[in-house]
Amino acid sequence: MALHFQSLAELEVLCTHLYTGTDLAQRIEAEKALLELIDSPECLSKCQLLLEQGTTSYAQLLAATCLSKLVSRVSPLPVERRIDIRNYILNYVASQPKLAPFVIQALIQVIAKITKLGWFEVQKDQLVFRQIIADVKTFLQGTVEHCVIGVIILSELTQEMNLVDYSRPSAKHRKIATSFRDTSLKDILVLACSLLKEVLAKPLNLQDERQQNLVMQVLKLVLNCLNFDFIGSSADESADDLCTVQIPTTWRTIFLEPETLDLFFNLYHSLPPLLSQLALSCLVQFASTRRSLFSSPERAKYLGNLIKGVKRILENPQGLSDPGNYHEFCRFLARLKTNYQLGELVMVKEYSEVIRLIANFTITSLQHWEFAPNSVHYLLTLWQRMVASVPFVKSTEPHLLDTYAPEITKAFITSRLESVAIVVRDHLDDPLDDTATVFQQLEQLCTVSRCEYEKTCTLLVQLFDQNAQNYQKLLHSASGITVDMAIQEGRLAWLVYLVGTVVGGRLTYTSTDEHDAMDGELSCRVFQLISLMDTGLPKCSNEKIELAILWFLDQFRKTYVGDQLQRTSKVYARMSEVLGITDDNHVLETFMTKIVTNLKYWGRCEPVISRTLQFLNDLSVGYPFYYIFDHLYE
Repeated sequence: MALHFQSLAELEVLCTHLYTGTDLAQRIEAEKALLELIDSPECLSKCQLLLEQGTTSYAQLLAATCLSKLVSRVSPLPVERRIDIRNYILNYVASQPKLAPFVIQALIQVIAKITKLGWFEVQKDQLVFRQIIADVKTFLQGTVEHCVIGVIILSELTQEMNLVDYSRPSAKHRKIATSFRDTSLKDILVLACSLLKEVLAKPLNLQDERQQNLVMQVLKLVLNCLNFDFIGSSADESADDLCTVQIPTTWRTIFLEPETLDLFFNLYHSLPPLLSQLALSCLVQFASTRRSLFSSPERAKYLGNLIKGVKRILENPQGLSDPGNYHEFCRFLARLKTNYQLGELVMVKEYSEVIRLIANFTITSLQHWEFAPNSVHYLLTLWQRMVASVPFVKSTEPHLLDTYAPEITKAFITSRLESVAIVVRDHLDDPLDDTATVFQQLEQLCTVSRCEYEKTCTLLVQLFDQNAQNYQKLLHSASGITVDMAIQEGRLAWLVYLVGTVVGGRLTYTSTDEHDAMDGELSCRVFQLISLMDTGLPKCSNEKIELAILWFLDQFRKTYVGDQLQRTSKVYARMSEVLGITDDNHVLETFMTKIVTNLKYWGRCEPVISRTLQFLNDLSVGYPFYYIFDHLYE
């Protein structure tokens, strides 16, 4: 197509090729035409033509795209021109409130960009681009559609202020963002909260999509305010469990009012799942508020209000059947422990009841292993950190973790074993195949499992003996039922992983001789299984069990092999009696034998060979090479 165009019809053809075209050559030509349009002196008039006379939403979207690129140039338009564009768009969306949502969003993004880039610009002794909040209040006095537009303007502006533009100096961005934070952000949050209070004050018609959209946009606005990068840290969002919200000190009064938290808990209980999920997302941020915002009594009161809200949700758990709500609630629980010490939590009046409810919720979640597996990470994070804090608690109030941690461990163990039969018979995706998730969960469980370790050890010994016996029966069975064998092998793989996990959870400062002896009892069983599996090679082989064994060996190596550990550890007492393994030198010989066996029989299985070589590499870090290879060739 020609890159020169004059008429509306030609512009709309450009829109068609750009947004809906399937021909690659036409799209490339359309993109070139778009760049020419932006560079054209007639760009503004063409955009106005598209907005006012365009026959499709794509025509309006093209106009918004052109305007966005035009106002984002490094060499800005004159102030008067940008003011005209801003005022034109404000008047346009006010007169056309039922435009397609993506068109409204694109036009409002233009306003946000103009406001951010002109934040410090002055005309006639006035900071002309800062009156946007006053402009928005006129929208809030109109229809529901106008209110939605006003809220979206504030939301997009907050996001734009938080967004780093790497084509411009970062110092300038930080200066603008800081000024916006100090002069406007608190007022925006207060305005959003007041709108939400109005929603709860009158009967909410959940069947009215316009009302639902308004509430959703206001909740998104609150979330954007709470997600603001207050100190310019550009925190890594992937480190979700480490996040602390650095609320400015000037916001203290908002957070000290109990009504603020109550508002969002009430919204959660009043709104349908799509909206209640956003209310919970806001509560996650409230739970992550920096500790130093409060004095000690204020912090205790704030925590008490959070715990009351948790209790209320768990006593009325219907909303948690929605995956979005469930996930956000799990994040909320994890953030509580991230931000508050166990000693503070046990001092809360409702602690004993709430920890019981959380334990029951966790157990139920673990039993439904196929439901939202990514959310379980946050529950295990909570329990891991709770148990890890026990040695440091000075409060005389009971923490009750010795009661509930073993129940959590038992629920994880039994649910994973019970899942195997379902996975095999229904041909589902095997959780064991997702090794990244399995390792992450096991590393979290290892801390929890060492609380009241006797109970965990007794359970694992019982389950291991039972399943090993069943496996041996199947090996000697003439029928050799394939499904039953697959189930038994899957259960043994999980048990080997679990034994490696609990052995790897040993901590020097909390471990006792009795605990080391229990590790020996469990380890004996895995070493015996290794002997059984290797004796049957190549006929008797299972990749998942082999990978689990390598995990166990690596955990045992980290915990009980090395010069820094006492060679008289009680872990070797039972192993000496049953296996003849008296110290870590004998264990090293077992390691070498296993490595050679794997290299001999598993050469066609990349995962096993890769993990075996990684294990050999890890071994070589702690010993001289000649020592390792002497054992290899013995």
